[in-house]
Amino acid sequence: MKKNEKKDLLNQKEEKKTDETVKEKKDLVVKKEKPFKEKKAKWLRQTSLTVLLILIIVAACIGINILVEEQNWADFDFTQDKIYSLSDMSKQIAESIDTDVEIILINMESYEEFAQKYNSVNDRITVEVIDDVTARTDLTDEYGLTADSYAIIVRSGEKYKMLSSYDLYTMDYSTYEYKDRTEEALTNAIIDVTTEEKPKIYNLTGHNKYAFDYLYYFSADLVEEAYEFEDLNLLTTGSIPEDCSVLMITTLAEDITEAERDAILDYIQKGGKIIIFSDPNSTGKEMPNFQEVLDEYGISISEGVMLEQDADKMLYSTPSAIIVTVSPYTSVTSAANMNMNACFMTAGRIDIADSEKLEELGIEVETLATTGSNSFYRTDYSIESSSKTDADEDAGNATVGALLKKTIDEETTSELIVYSNNIFITNLQIAISEQYYSYALDFYNNEDLAMNSIAYLTGRDNMITIRKDVEQSTYTVTQEQNTIILCIIFAIPVIIIIIGIIIWQVRRRKK
Repeated sequence: MKKNEKKDLLNQKEEKKTDETVKEKKDLVVKKEKPFKEKKAKWLRQTSLTVLLILIIVAACIGINILVEEQNWADFDFTQDKIYSLSDMSKQIAESIDTDVEIILINMESYEEFAQKYNSVNDRITVEVIDDVTARTDLTDEYGLTADSYAIIVRSGEKYKMLSSYDLYTMDYSTYEYKDRTEEALTNAIIDVTTEEKPKIYNLTGHNKYAFDYLYYFSADLVEEAYEFEDLNLLTTGSIPEDCSVLMITTLAEDITEAERDAILDYIQKGGKIIIFSDPNSTGKEMPNFQEVLDEYGISISEGVMLEQDADKMLYSTPSAIIVTVSPYTSVTSAANMNMNACFMTAGRIDIADSEKLEELGIEVETLATTGSNSFYRTDYSIESSSKTDADEDAGNATVGALLKKTIDEETTSELIVYSNNIFITNLQIAISEQYYSYALDFYNNEDLAMNSIAYLTGRDNMITIRKDVEQSTYTVTQEQNTIILCIIFAIPVIIIIIGIIIWQVRRRKK
């Protein structure tokens, strides 16, 4: 083979090899590009599906919201205390309404959602929202409203109650915070306009230790829950009025007269209902006429005071401010369906006659409230020690609240609820720290216990409940609770730091 032919053959082989190499590279590029395109297409498909799914979810949410809005279904409330729902008391009252009730919101659109909760329970309660009251001359003429008025009118027939924005909030002077009381105001307004006859509470006056100012908040509570509250001076009336639902007697500074005693005894024989809030007779003043009234039920209220030894049964370092246990199984408290505690300040003791004497008097007794098992009884007020001394008497589980039912005849029964404390229903300011105080009525379930007692005596079972409080509680703790809190705040962090240092030193030595 010639030299030139060999050279051409070699060139052809090189060119072929080069072509094959180029082809392989192209194939490699194609192979590399193909997965990228497939991946891109897959990503686009997934993104499209994701966007579609999001659109479906959004559309479903909008549709559900529209449906719920149209149906006016009640909101679901998963909070432990059901703070965004109507309380059981309000529901029971709303369900029991058998007349038409209107809730008219004048420039108060923000309250529509809450007002509709009553309608969802009972469709006889309707809600109307008005943002231009000048177009409703019937309302402006009847209620004196103007374009600038902000009000809620609750009416049924010819009865009505008008609430302003000030009625929907109250100031907590222990924390200086506003508390929402919209539900309380609306429910009480509904009761007010639908109640034919309001129970009437007469407060015996003329010999009281505390001025009416100290009972102002409690009396206001009664009025708000559709009771009538009126002072009664038996020296001027001569007898207890026929429309008296409950006679209320508070701590006496002096004895009642014989005429007053006889009027009360006559009231008892007619099946009268009485509630007594009485602090111990610390002055030892003789009160034979008042004692005759108590003798009808076989009881007496001590001159001495109850004190606590158990740190978990008193306000912080205050043995005279005892936390009493309220029995949940009595006629007064069973409808509340939960345990209650009340705080009695400088309470006495209720001494009850033996079973033989009670049977003779026709008395049945239910114990409503008792002290702790380590409480004691003191009659010597000159003792300054807050601890039990030899002069004091063991008095664990002493009775400080009782219901007594007296059978007069086969058709007549008189009832008495007695508490050996008066301070717990007053608006006496009790210091809870250097900066804050709280009214005695606001401690624990004091208000609930007093209001439930009135409700029981007047036969208003639908009013017996734990009143809803969704606000933050003030710092009213027992001595034991205060010790635990201080340990959590200070001791535990110190322990954690010490453990951390020990672990660090151990690891350092191992290195």
